[in-house]
Amino acid sequence: MRCPFCGYDDTQVKDSRPSEDNAAIRRRRFCPQCDARFTTFERVQLRELMVLKSDGTRKPFDRDKLAHSMRIALRKRPVDDDKLEQTINGLVQQMERMGEGDISTKQIGEMVMESLRKLDHVAYVRYASVYRDFRSPGDFNEFVETLKKETA
Repeated sequence: MRCPFCGYDDTQVKDSRPSEDNAAIRRRRFCPQCDARFTTFERVQLRELMVLKSDGTRKPFDRDKLAHSMRIALRKRPVDDDKLEQTINGLVQQMERMGEGDISTKQIGEMVMESLRKLDHVAYVRYASVYRDFRSPGDFNEFVETLKKETA
């Protein structure tokens, strides 16, 4: 593993343990060149997922992009990082088990919205406002009214 600080090629593993949800191996690493310490995660990948974009193009699935969009929706919300990681891991596993190599952006968006609805209603509304392209305050009102009816 290459050191992210100095680029040295031969870092050493100091500690390995399963992650909180047992979905990955967490490794603490040390660089003998610059004395930096950093953490890596090793996850099982069942299949290579490809994202089918709305314009018809295909791109490799990027877990980090999914995590980033969810973190934006959850910004300043009382959801801890471990819970978010578990949710992301669950989403990726669900996508891998779907049996298809290609997954549409629409399917991913709906799965993320469902996960956020269970995790935090404010983040759910934030994500939906971008995903569903809300254009007016009325769009927000309709969406929130529907959410209120569902949770009542």
